[in-house]
Amino acid sequence: MHILITGAAGFIGSTLAHRLLARGDTVTGVDNLNDYYSVDLKKARLARLQALPGFTFKYLDIADRKAMSELFLAEHFDAVMNLAAQAGVRHSLKDPHAYVDANLVGFVNLLEGARHTEVGHFVYASSSSVYGSNSQQPFSEHDSVGHPVSLYAASKRANELMAHSYAHLFRLPCTGLRFFTVYGPWGRPDMALFLFTKGILEGTPIKVFNHGKMVRDFTYIDDIVEGVVRVIDKPAQPSQDWSPSNPDPATSNAPFRLYNIGNNQPVELMHYIRVLEECLGRKAQIEMLPMQPGDVPSTIASVDDLSADLGFRPATSVETGIARFVEWYLEYRHAPAAKLGEPA
Repeated sequence: MHILITGAAGFIGSTLAHRLLARGDTVTGVDNLNDYYSVDLKKARLARLQALPGFTFKYLDIADRKAMSELFLAEHFDAVMNLAAQAGVRHSLKDPHAYVDANLVGFVNLLEGARHTEVGHFVYASSSSVYGSNSQQPFSEHDSVGHPVSLYAASKRANELMAHSYAHLFRLPCTGLRFFTVYGPWGRPDMALFLFTKGILEGTPIKVFNHGKMVRDFTYIDDIVEGVVRVIDKPAQPSQDWSPSNPDPATSNAPFRLYNIGNNQPVELMHYIRVLEECLGRKAQIEMLPMQPGDVPSTIASVDDLSADLGFRPATSVETGIARFVEWYLEYRHAPAAKLGEPA
């Protein structure tokens, strides 16, 4: 297939592109290389992809309506995987307009391009953040998600609603994927594992919020990518069981679907840190802090639907995943471009 990946220089986007290229797909990658975190790290990911046959990179911003329209008209995409977004719950408190531009304006530009060129499947990244103040766990796609606690979460929920409207109006198959705390090699420098590793190695205190009383469904990058590939290959279909008198949020009488992709093995944050300390052979200096606005104390995914429909359940333990990350981090840190992983 010819697949468009937006956010191709990002953590998940670049890893997914490698997987699709390895199986013989053609990939067009789009990214604006913004400076939310290290542009050098993004360029390093991109350089690895550009050395591979079948990959084409377009330096574009999805919020640019004209550029995106021209891209869709010039190419024929069998599927779209939208991973371009302004990420980060905490940053949404500081720069809300960036979330509107990328996550709302950019998203509708992609939907428009997909429907006008009859793309076979429009897949997009949502987030576990959409569950907001819902305390019923594990989180299910069939739960209500009407109470987001950050603008980032609200923008991701808006994506799900926008996608459903296009699935309904234009019969564009749309599938949203709610990712749960993704980590692994080539990860984002603003995420906890990267920050903790850097701090422990440098002997500086690491910031631990909610006084360490956090639980996360940490999901290893290869498990995320496996789930994404399986979803891309199975375009959403209308549900024969959907009822307008008892509407299920995860399905529809339109070609629309939502899936959680999480490890379904909740881990306490302090255990996560202890595993990292063991992998590094060093103890962390910890600065305990209160909960940050927009954050939630616990995220646990139900992946029953993913398993039933796609025959896959993420299973990589944090012991395995963190060890792989540390191996990559140490090698990357001592590479000639030693500062590539530093946050911008």
